[in-house]
Amino acid sequence: MPSTQNAPVGSLIVIVAIVGATAGAFAYTAGWLSPHRLTPAQLVASIGAPSPADLGHRRNHAKGVCFTGAFEANGAGTALSRAAVFAAGSYPVIGRFNLATPDPNAQDASARVRGLSIQIKPPAGQEWRSAMITAPVFPVSTPQAFYDLQIAANSKDPSKMGPFIAANPEFKGFLAWAKTAPWTGSYAEERYNGLNSFRFIDASGTAHAVRWSMIPQATPVAVEPATIAAGGPDVLEEEITKHVQAGPVRWTMQITVANADDPTADPSKPWPADRRTVDVGTLVASQVVPERDGPCRDINYDPTVLPDGITTSDDPFPAARSAAYAVSYNLRAAEAADYPRTAPTPAAGAKP
Repeated sequence: MPSTQNAPVGSLIVIVAIVGATAGAFAYTAGWLSPHRLTPAQLVASIGAPSPADLGHRRNHAKGVCFTGAFEANGAGTALSRAAVFAAGSYPVIGRFNLATPDPNAQDASARVRGLSIQIKPPAGQEWRSAMITAPVFPVSTPQAFYDLQIAANSKDPSKMGPFIAANPEFKGFLAWAKTAPWTGSYAEERYNGLNSFRFIDASGTAHAVRWSMIPQATPVAVEPATIAAGGPDVLEEEITKHVQAGPVRWTMQITVANADDPTADPSKPWPADRRTVDVGTLVASQVVPERDGPCRDINYDPTVLPDGITTSDDPFPAARSAAYAVSYNLRAAEAADYPRTAPTPAAGAKP
């Protein structure tokens, strides 16, 4: 395989067009820095206006399916955070498997990045929302670079990508993953990573810089993209529905704790593999529900919805994502009448 440096710009633009759709999930507002540069609305608009048939959907990660289940905390997380969600017990979850694409009707095999979003609600409140993706690193190191990626990737001029990559060499790490990492044929077999850094606050008030991942308990099996495509446009949704019908699907929630010198403001930089990890519980998906009438349909998986015991860090992306998510949510809420919900079943004896 040719190196990233030597890859033709044309091939890069194809890959970026597929994986660059992570836009909405890691959006940034530079309005804090300069109102003349970038706003949440501008960032969301850079993803592209939906077609009339797509109104009412999320502006990115638009294709997805809901699930319900539980987070079974084992109690180990209390050493890092006083959040109620880490006390030993089982807490209800409303989640969403999704694809990084602004097209709600995309072919499942067309999206290189897959996502997992969850809402965990302990009985005493203090809910926690998180949105994770399958990539191990974020494409770029700064919010402005992310916006620049959107502009370059969505440009009809293929020459735009060359200067972008030259100015943002960290993108090559993400691109290498996109080109070489194995594909799987199931949402159940994916590892989902929360790439942003947060702070866990323990009972003594001590802060710990952390990231987290969901590690599949199902064994990942590598498949060719062509095999996925052969299964049809909705093969992943169909597979996970049948998979969960046969029995609950599980992931181990693993918290990675940073060392003092690890970067916490740059999600394009992975932390060394030898960092301390703590398995704090199990995410269980016990029922899959189509999104059109499912419980995740109207949830905004804002990553700044955090319980006491978890705070944001110096990573600017969570607050930025929150701002862009709000724009996306308001747009699709205003288009609710256009959303293709399932028609009600006629009553017995009623005329069609």
